[in-house]
Amino acid sequence: MKHFICTKCSIGCRVFVEAADDQFSFSGNLCKKGVEFAKTETTSPARSITTTVRTAFPRIPVLPVRTNGEVPKEKVREIIHELSKVVITEKIGIGGIVASDISGTGCDVIAASDILRKIL
Repeated sequence: MKHFICTKCSIGCRVFVEAADDQFSFSGNLCKKGVEFAKTETTSPARSITTTVRTAFPRIPVLPVRTNGEVPKEKVREIIHELSKVVITEKIGIGGIVASDISGTGCDVIAASDILRKIL
């Protein structure tokens, strides 16, 4: 039996999952969102990524970035490795694309700050 603490609402239920022959049973959830969350975590976990990338601007050496959706959990390390090679050379703002379709996930990595436009 696995258990997860649901993050889909503010209650934070502890959802228990039992799996047998590709069939799942859930308990402990206080709403439907708990079942959806636990099923996704069991079958295809995904994560949003927030990190920083380097810039070519000495006054602002890093820029906060995030994915514009969730990526498969098993791709997180690969994506972080790809982003470690990125250097921003343009004054992009919030929502500016830093990397398109990162690691073939269908998600873009976008700027999460306007700091390059405001300070430089």
